[in-house]
Amino acid sequence: MVFAPDTEVALRTVVHLINSAANGEEKLATVQDLDEFLRAEGFTGSRTRDAAELASVHALRSDLAALWTADEDTAVAGVNRLLREARALPQLLKHDQWDWHLHATTREAPLADRMGTEAAMALVDVIRSKEMDRMLVCAADDCNAVVLDLSRNRSKRYCDTGNCANRAHVAAYRARRAAGGE
Repeated sequence: MVFAPDTEVALRTVVHLINSAANGEEKLATVQDLDEFLRAEGFTGSRTRDAAELASVHALRSDLAALWTADEDTAVAGVNRLLREARALPQLLKHDQWDWHLHATTREAPLADRMGTEAAMALVDVIRSKEMDRMLVCAADDCNAVVLDLSRNRSKRYCDTGNCANRAHVAAYRARRAAGGE
């Protein structure tokens, strides 16, 4: 394990959120799409379920996408901004199926603030651990989805949004065959 379990969950949620707009495909087009996304991610708390909430999540997604590929100083500034704007106050909580873990907002805080704070707290761990090189963009030439590499040998290079790894491996195999390598 590279990070605490709640950090890994939050980082995976960030990946899924950013990738919900990868490759020109909008997967959070409606409030109902957001409902399904939050259900799949196990995200709870108060909701307004309106267009303004969806727009705030879209804005957060853009902010997180920029942080994903930022240098350390820029990432720190962005994380601090997210925490400051949400008036984060970290505290240990236990709820639902989760054992003790950190929350830094209340369940009543606006959705984008709660999501942004969860993401920022996870990114704090990444930055402090000097592990930002685990935050990647898919290696496929035709894909701009992000990748979280939690493998021991730091070998993950392709996203989970499609068949990028499979397409790359097939192309490499065909290239080797064409060159007489197999």
